[in-house]
Amino acid sequence: MEALQIKYQNALDFLAGKHLVALPDALLDPGLDALSDAAFTDTTSDLSGFELFGSTTMSRQANMSFSAMNTAAQSATDPLTDETQKIIHVPFYGSLEFGKKSQQLPVAFDTGSADLWVPVDCGDCANLQYNTAASPTYKNTGNAFNLNYEGFSHAAGTLAYDTISMGGLKVHNQYFGAVTDVPSNFNADPISGYLGLGFSSIATSQKPTFFENLIIQERIEAPFFSVYLTRGKASGSKITLGGYDMSKAVGPLTWVSVISKTYWTVHFDGAVIEGNYVSGNVDAVIDTGSSFIYVSQTLASLIHANILGAGPAANSSPGFFSFPCDSNPTISFSLGGHDFGLNIQDIKLGQDGYGSEYCVSGIIGLDDAAMEGIVIIGNVFLKSWYSVFDYSHGARVGFAPSINNAQ
Repeated sequence: MEALQIKYQNALDFLAGKHLVALPDALLDPGLDALSDAAFTDTTSDLSGFELFGSTTMSRQANMSFSAMNTAAQSATDPLTDETQKIIHVPFYGSLEFGKKSQQLPVAFDTGSADLWVPVDCGDCANLQYNTAASPTYKNTGNAFNLNYEGFSHAAGTLAYDTISMGGLKVHNQYFGAVTDVPSNFNADPISGYLGLGFSSIATSQKPTFFENLIIQERIEAPFFSVYLTRGKASGSKITLGGYDMSKAVGPLTWVSVISKTYWTVHFDGAVIEGNYVSGNVDAVIDTGSSFIYVSQTLASLIHANILGAGPAANSSPGFFSFPCDSNPTISFSLGGHDFGLNIQDIKLGQDGYGSEYCVSGIIGLDDAAMEGIVIIGNVFLKSWYSVFDYSHGARVGFAPSINNAQ
């Protein structure tokens, strides 16, 4: 949890509009609205067989399902792997191709950050590194690149650029961190680096992200990407750039407006637990790079106070709560005026110690000062909701009921 706080140490300043990099004009073009709208129709997906407590009935405006793209459409899908059962701080990850010879490296796909980096000539790195000698298009600027991330404290190197691609979608002169220094604990991870998918307004590199360049260089038909996360499986998750997979959703999309083009930030109105409302009125970051849901200690206490038998977890770190494993409380979050249910399977992280009748909760409390005005909504929420991150219409996030909940 300390590492998460390091990752978000500048969040309050960013959300207040401080120290931001101006977004490229192409990302503010109203013409993006038409591209996104063309990818959707107003036909409603089949809701049969789906049930998730606490979800609102969608309005007609929100009843949007993805239409088939034409044969000239440009989109790409990358399978993702889930290692959270083994190493809890490693997010879902997949393959990215670097350089003229398309060297594949495994990277975490993280909507809670905005930088791309991989190790290059890193003497202490045990992970797979980018072989820059094999790419004549690789250029190193010599400018320093330093950042902090969840799961480790520091990564440092220089800023470089090269051709980067995923599934046939290619960006020329994509800037990234050529990292030469990472902590030793990172060597135990199955990834080589991170692909930040937040807004470049918060990028350490001060350069557009890989996905933003796909929009700027007109490589994709639609200015959004979508994420499906499996439940309890190492494989089967996927990210689609410029597209939406209807087979992974069993209901309509509900759009929630982004209120800060920094992280994918929406308004967190509050939570409903067992029919009892707990007010939030804070910013919520939708973060594929975080395993759990992180709130202030005060908010976590209020939420768990409405679950019979819940309290601080006896055998876990401070900030963790537990509740009886045989209970199935109903929990939903209100985001931008819409209610989204949480599946209790995802909230129960496992027993609070061997033989315990209590299960650890996936809603975790952090220091009130560090979490002032913010909550971080990670994968225990996203496993119930197929999510779409859209740069059009002023930026928005769409949530559709995941196929996970119909199985």
